[in-house]
Amino acid sequence: MAKKTPRPGRTLLIFGLAILVLYGLAALGQTWKPRLGLDLEGGTRITLSAVEKGVTPTKLKQAAAIVEARANGSGVSESEVSTSGDRNIIVEIPGKNASNLVDSVKRTAQLRFRIVAGSPQPGRPAASPSASPSPSEKASPSATPSKKPTSKKSANPASQNPRPAPFAAPRATTSPSPVTPSTPPASQAPTTTAKGAPVTNPVAWAQNPGEEWLKKFAAFECPDKGKAAAPVADNPNQPLITCDDKGQKFLLSNAVIEGTDLKSASYGIPQNGTTYAVNLSFKGKAPEVFGKVSTQLHDNNGTFAIVLDGQVVSYAGVNEPILDGNAQITGDFSESEARSLSNSLKYGALPLRFSTSVETIGPSLAGDQLSAGIYAGIIGLVIVMIYCMIYYRGLGLVVVASLIIAGIVTYGVVLVLAKSAGFTLTLPGIAGLIVAVGITADSFIVYFERIRDEMREGRSMRVAVETGWARARNTCLAADAVSLLAAVVLYIFAIGVVRGFAFALGVSTIIDVAVFFWFTKPTMTILARYTFFNSGSRFSGLSRSSLGIDEGPHVHVAGGRA
Repeated sequence: MAKKTPRPGRTLLIFGLAILVLYGLAALGQTWKPRLGLDLEGGTRITLSAVEKGVTPTKLKQAAAIVEARANGSGVSESEVSTSGDRNIIVEIPGKNASNLVDSVKRTAQLRFRIVAGSPQPGRPAASPSASPSPSEKASPSATPSKKPTSKKSANPASQNPRPAPFAAPRATTSPSPVTPSTPPASQAPTTTAKGAPVTNPVAWAQNPGEEWLKKFAAFECPDKGKAAAPVADNPNQPLITCDDKGQKFLLSNAVIEGTDLKSASYGIPQNGTTYAVNLSFKGKAPEVFGKVSTQLHDNNGTFAIVLDGQVVSYAGVNEPILDGNAQITGDFSESEARSLSNSLKYGALPLRFSTSVETIGPSLAGDQLSAGIYAGIIGLVIVMIYCMIYYRGLGLVVVASLIIAGIVTYGVVLVLAKSAGFTLTLPGIAGLIVAVGITADSFIVYFERIRDEMREGRSMRVAVETGWARARNTCLAADAVSLLAAVVLYIFAIGVVRGFAFALGVSTIIDVAVFFWFTKPTMTILARYTFFNSGSRFSGLSRSSLGIDEGPHVHVAGGRA
């Protein structure tokens, strides 16, 4: 079989196009500056203080672990989480635009499904729920709750007894045509009594909450729009009066599903959808319970609400019983909002209740320290280049060009990761990138020395470039594999900024392999065709004196074509 002829020009062209694509992706992020860490740019500090009795070191450590999982969900955002004293958790988040991450950290993520009694009412001024609005729409066939339902309701003065009134739950892409459900038969029509139905039967209680809860509901007021709501005592065994983010107030039954019954949470754009949604899957007995409750709500035109940390985030009617244990929160989510909610639910509820304070902090390193670190890296890089130019002469140009290309690729990767994975560059991360310069230089030295060994044995440069490559690449791959393995182990077992160092070192090692295979090697193949290198010029780095060859009848350097 004929040996495959290398095509270095095509390899360099493809590699160049890959770099252009990389910077095209960076351009989509609309920023040409890496995200800097707390030590370089400052950021936000959140102090979580436990507000309940019975705080134990174990619970505090559990809460800190959950908070760290939320803050560093991608593993490279460089948020620092630590405990302080016996009641406080300190979270330091790099950057100035971290509002969604701050919300994710602060959220206690106590998720509960409750039944809506009556209908949501304007939160200010207080409105009596005794006049129940007439039904307007039912939920869409998928029975997925909507984050921000948009159906209109009209008051029905003739109705004197509160009963659940269904509300629309628009799908992510379409809004169904209004459907007026039939009125339940007289035998099923709820009646209000002074005492009300037992709270342990949430569906019955939602139809007959009793006069005491109706009075509390009428007197309750939601905060003005833009003002933070006071913490709500969300007891899962008792009914709840609360609001949503639009200022509507709700009278809700006790919890029928707890957040601890959540099996998984994820986010994405549903099939045939246009907006983000949060997908929930329940475990244990929760699917059976939810199936039973949703069947009862379907039969009685009832409504259920999803309550997160005491606030209604979604409510919907039921067009079909939900029997498979899967639900979906849809609405006006942005990607960051959906990710924040999904992470809060996925990483669980905090075992303690906390009060929070947020402050802006400055960089821990002065500007001159950052400049000194950058100058040290540049000086080290220049010294490596000068040494390679002196020792390898003409071949040193390949080293310089490869290091420049590696720097360009590394910067582009940092920009893309900053936007896609939240990668934050700290001083240890910069150190990891600088350390990789030595790894890259090692690859050149191994390859060049192998080429020189082949030429000492009398082979031409063109042959030496290929045979030397076959032997050198395995050595270089083994060395890079060791560095990459060390970075992975350090990343897994380290915390904080040390993980940033390991991540940067691992990324740089992979970039070294890419540059070595797809730039350095094809460049050497092309240079071997030029007389300046293959003729043994004393400035090429491949002369007899450079190779250490004595003049003799049995050893010579073959130039020209092989």
